[in-house]
Amino acid sequence: MRDITVETVDWRLAEPFTVSRGTQTVQPTLRVTLRDAAGYMGRGEACPVYYRGETVAAMAAGVRQACPALAAGLDRMGLLGAMPAGAARQAVDAALWDLEAKRGGTTAFALAGVAARPVLSARTIGIRPLAAYREAAARLASWPLLKVKVGAENPLAALKAVRAGAPAARLIVDPNQSWSVAQLRDLAPRLADLGTVLIEQPIAVGDEAGLDGWVSPVPLCADELIDQAADLPKARARFQAINIKLDKSGGLTAGLALARQARAEGFGLMVGCMGGSSLSMAPAMVLAQLCDFVDLDGPLLQADDIRPGFAYANGCVAHPLIPELWG
Repeated sequence: MRDITVETVDWRLAEPFTVSRGTQTVQPTLRVTLRDAAGYMGRGEACPVYYRGETVAAMAAGVRQACPALAAGLDRMGLLGAMPAGAARQAVDAALWDLEAKRGGTTAFALAGVAARPVLSARTIGIRPLAAYREAAARLASWPLLKVKVGAENPLAALKAVRAGAPAARLIVDPNQSWSVAQLRDLAPRLADLGTVLIEQPIAVGDEAGLDGWVSPVPLCADELIDQAADLPKARARFQAINIKLDKSGGLTAGLALARQARAEGFGLMVGCMGGSSLSMAPAMVLAQLCDFVDLDGPLLQADDIRPGFAYANGCVAHPLIPELWG
């Protein structure tokens, strides 16, 4: 039998974080802890996918519904059928990976068959006044890869300000579905000239047919469009990469399956996050070993983190292999 603890944690952000959908000052998080009869403990955290209507209260209720099966020994594969995809399942799946690794005296990286190398992560700049874009970019100019959140209003001016502040950085542009297809087609060539290497989910989900027959000068990455492998047909011949967020896919188990199917179909891979602490990032670091682009700077957007947390240096993020951090 297992004991299950479900709790919520509100991580205060270092500054208000704004995307085209709105602004947040706190990152609500659900934490799940599993303890087995032998004394081994596994932990997982997940953040609600707010544009799907998720809340930590609803996530907690979903986990509690699964508690009898979890207590009786439900494993990761059984979890796929016991809970729907989403952040609640991600928290439980992460705890199961952690528990399985510790019981076996190994790591989640080894269980997944991947290395545990540091990876280059993007650093995110949220929407802000134009002058503040340049100031933020200048502070982060040592990062080789910057992810810039923009809306439909003045995105080119925002990106020019970032380029002025960080002349050497490669750029990922993320409009969070706020552009029209016509705006994307107009802006893409100019974004290429500014050193943009990826445009992430520029148009609204449902508008992707407008991309048919057009080849963007900057690769397009589907984010909100893709949750599961079954969603991949919507991106074929329209997007060149997909952003896998484990809070969307419902955990590392499903995320790895999505990554392998997407790669087999010729898509590039990005791993992202909804925010959160280093504990929230931990399973995504396993997936990051398979990805072309990594965006796991969630802990840096917060005023605090779990201790010890991920190590960030020179644009890279490292996962310390220690028991306290989901090793």
